[in-house]
Amino acid sequence: MTLQGARERRVRTGDVDLCVAELGDPGRPTVMLVHGYPDSKEVWSEVAPRLADRFHVVLYDVRGHGRSTAPKPLRGGFTLEKLTDDFLAVADAVSPGGPVHLVGHDWGSVQAWEFATVKRTEGRIASFTSMSGPSLDHFGHWIGGRLKRPTPRRIGQLLGQGAKSWYVYALHTPVLPELAWRGPLGKTWPRILERMEKVPGDGYPTSSLPTDAAHGAWLYRDNVRARLSRPRADAYAHAPVQLITPLEDAFLSERLYDELEQWVPQLTRRTLPAKHWIPRSRPDQLVSWITEFVTSVEGGRPKGVTATGKYADRFGGQLVLVTGAGSGIGRATAYAFAEAGARVVAVDRDAEAAGRTAEMSRLIGAPDAWAETVDVSDEQAMEKLAEKVATEYGVVDVLVNNAGIGLSGSFFDTTPEDWKKVLDVNLWGVIHGCRLFGKQMAERGQGGHIVNTASAAAYQPSKALPAYSTSKAAVLMLSECLRAELAGQDIGVTAICPGFVNTSITSTARFAGVDADEEKRRQKKSARLYGLRNYPPEKVADAILRAVVRGDAVVPVTPEARGAYLMSRFTPKALRRIARLEPPL
Repeated sequence: MTLQGARERRVRTGDVDLCVAELGDPGRPTVMLVHGYPDSKEVWSEVAPRLADRFHVVLYDVRGHGRSTAPKPLRGGFTLEKLTDDFLAVADAVSPGGPVHLVGHDWGSVQAWEFATVKRTEGRIASFTSMSGPSLDHFGHWIGGRLKRPTPRRIGQLLGQGAKSWYVYALHTPVLPELAWRGPLGKTWPRILERMEKVPGDGYPTSSLPTDAAHGAWLYRDNVRARLSRPRADAYAHAPVQLITPLEDAFLSERLYDELEQWVPQLTRRTLPAKHWIPRSRPDQLVSWITEFVTSVEGGRPKGVTATGKYADRFGGQLVLVTGAGSGIGRATAYAFAEAGARVVAVDRDAEAAGRTAEMSRLIGAPDAWAETVDVSDEQAMEKLAEKVATEYGVVDVLVNNAGIGLSGSFFDTTPEDWKKVLDVNLWGVIHGCRLFGKQMAERGQGGHIVNTASAAAYQPSKALPAYSTSKAAVLMLSECLRAELAGQDIGVTAICPGFVNTSITSTARFAGVDADEEKRRQKKSARLYGLRNYPPEKVADAILRAVVRGDAVVPVTPEARGAYLMSRFTPKALRRIARLEPPL
């Protein structure tokens, strides 16, 4: 695997030659990517070209890895002090006139913490994005603090991280790691990554893996015990830091970063529902966050305001598309994602309403927001929308199929035309969204989440809502089926089932079998009843974000929706009797 279009050079530092690759315009801000263990710079091959559209991107093979030469002897040749010499040599070669924006993964992050906290690098680092690799000094203090003040919780954290660090002990054994990597482990590692980490099998890792891994064992041997037992007391970051934490990391606990604010005056936290190797499994999300962070450090955030919502670290930079975003639950959901720092595509058949939602989304926190006008029941229009979104904004990370219409009336009063309208919007609109945007998620291979707005009517029968309830029941079952099918691709699917929520759907719902005056009277009365109930759509929006974070399958939102859901599972006969009651209209 090669970085296509990269310009390569050799940089001499001490007794080694480093292989350095560059992409993008050297006149732009420099972003330097530092790889981890047992990787080479090609671990960034999905991230670097995407960043090169905006920045001068620099990658280098750490000493002893890839096409960089190894120190002789190996012992003592991989200390953090010598790795810092390497960083400064590369920085001086590629960006002699200004500081660089540092990005590190795994051991690339471990050594970059050293670069970002030692005095001799002050002024050479503009920002630092860390992922899956703590500072050994901070780690040492973290361990010491728990040993000095042990509590059951703190001891549990120590034991938990100790279990995750099994590989560190193995790498300290003499000879065996080298034999394993040059033998069976080196041959099977690509398949292990593909199976356990869901890293695409696209030619990564490179053929230098066995040698890289054997040499890289000295990163641990030369540094870990020394630093953990005698951590520096002055390991304070002298540049803004963005911490990206994969929540499913098999090697590092989230708790390692609990006290990080005391070491980093300017800290931005992000979390990602992914495993350890996110440069391979989540490149689009990393590019979005790195771009946003570097841009903010370079000259301030050009649009919107800093995301401050409780999910800001989870959705920052993600692309979220919401249908039916012009009002009600859809609008509240778009705003909630905007407050969490997501980029928002507000879709509605009312162009003005979609435009207002997009404009407000930018004002309350979205890095960017766009309005799109479409009728979700129109297959061709939805296909054009999906193509436009993928081309101009990117592949959607979270899809919220929310658009829907209401219809009340008995079965025999409901005409075939009524049935078609309800099913076209409430069911086919969801099918179109899942099929088009869900397929893009699956083909990208970086996970995602689909939220389909069903209703408590999906499992609560009613003599007054045969068409509406049928459409929502179909959405619920579609969501369950899709959840099973897409689980292996890290794409979650949630069915949201609200009860009585105070939205405009009540005043626009149709009533079959009555004249226009009676329909208008019923609309007003139902809107008044929902208004008296006054359950706000913002609570549904919060439930949607929470469901995406937790990966929930079916989420009844209001108290009556939760009660009906329990009855549908445990006392269905009672629910059927309630269905026979005449609605108060």
